[in-house]
Amino acid sequence: MTSTSETRPFRVADLGTLVVMPWSGEAPDGSDMPYLLAYSLGDAADGPEVTASAIERLLADNGLPVGGDLVDGTERPSLPVSLLVESGQAVLNMPSLNAQCVPPPEWLAAVENRGYAYLVFTTRPWPEAEPGKPVELEALAAFAGADETLNAAAHIVLPARSLR
Repeated sequence: MTSTSETRPFRVADLGTLVVMPWSGEAPDGSDMPYLLAYSLGDAADGPEVTASAIERLLADNGLPVGGDLVDGTERPSLPVSLLVESGQAVLNMPSLNAQCVPPPEWLAAVENRGYAYLVFTTRPWPEAEPGKPVELEALAAFAGADETLNAAAHIVLPARSLR
């Protein structure tokens, strides 16, 4: 018996509402690390499973393995993902996606100090963390630090570029 599987064409709408959330926290070296958490609300028309698959495909198509090793963008100048930090804003760019956020001053100071940010781009939806709604630090820590989130994510060190 032969089975076939249909590959669904990539549709940006399948990503649902994408959110990029900046925060900083103390790293093992004692100084602040600027983090970006990218996730979907899981609100694509065909549901959160389709959203998770679409994000996984987007990441894989751009050389970002989900659940794999850390991708060090400082050593891969051809990486199709970039971070622009300019005028108090952070812009994440990749094919089919541009996401912008306004980080807090401590994040901007940390990224200026380090020259890069640590991106966690997860396939796990987080419908409770809607844009414009405050997120409690405990809720962020619980979601961002959960094994289910981290194992379903690509982990990327992105150099912070500016227009200067």
